[in-house]
Amino acid sequence: MCQVVIRFPTVTVACLAMFWSTAATQELEHGFVTTGKVKIHYVTAGTGPLVVMIHGFPDYWYTWRKQIPELAKHFKVVAIDQRGYNRSDQPAGVENYKLSKLSDDVRHVIRHFGKKKSVLIGHDWGGYVAWTTAMRYPELVDRLVILNAPHPAGLQRELRGNPDQRKNSQYAFDLQKPDAAKQLTADSLAAWVKDSEARKKYVAAFKRSSFESMVNFYKANYPEVPPLQNSSGTPNSFSPSFPTIKCRVLLIHGLEDKALLPEALNDNWKWMEKELTLITVPKAGHFVHQDSPDLITNRISQWLR
Repeated sequence: MCQVVIRFPTVTVACLAMFWSTAATQELEHGFVTTGKVKIHYVTAGTGPLVVMIHGFPDYWYTWRKQIPELAKHFKVVAIDQRGYNRSDQPAGVENYKLSKLSDDVRHVIRHFGKKKSVLIGHDWGGYVAWTTAMRYPELVDRLVILNAPHPAGLQRELRGNPDQRKNSQYAFDLQKPDAAKQLTADSLAAWVKDSEARKKYVAAFKRSSFESMVNFYKANYPEVPPLQNSSGTPNSFSPSFPTIKCRVLLIHGLEDKALLPEALNDNWKWMEKELTLITVPKAGHFVHQDSPDLITNRISQWLR
């Protein structure tokens, strides 16, 4: 990273902020990784150990804009557009969005940068892709940082036995309906973005994206939910069959998340072989890294270092 010296007689704080924001944007390099027949777009900055950042729904690489500059001081940071989003390819068919294929995309990204291992940072669906990659390719994952995506066994347990989680997951069931993609627009998908200038970028990115691909994440992977009780009137039992996570995990959760309730965090340590660090953020919602960007950036940076 080059050092820039400014020698103006007077420079306002606003101008400095604009300058550094522009400089940070220009330092990002864009590229593509080919994973089979699918090209995955990424941005990268920094040097050092590899960190791959994976966004969720509805989002794209830009979600990490507040975290990338700090992490790039010590790491080679790569933030991807998942398939279907923004500038990545958008293959047709539900089968092309199974977690197995999404985790293979991450595997190819790690190999593309010539690294034996990577830290994975994932939010929402990106979190579940990160969990899956760590289960399928433990040799590639040094550490996991998961934001608002409880371990899949915890979510499945809550969907089976927690009526509140079922109610709050109705959006996910609706997104699996045959005509779900037709109900989506770029503006509606970007409505959650609080910053007006950032929202414009999101709308543009979503116009480049495939709404059908977005809903295919849910159609291909969202857990099927049995009745709360079986035919005899007793609660359905739950026996998770996931491989244990072999690396250390930092799990961060905004407690005001209405889509993924915090009860799904309970017992997540049962599916880990090494230490789990859990951070809950009381006044942040589902997009915890945007609701509390400084806190989350500092916590991730400190934990990784």
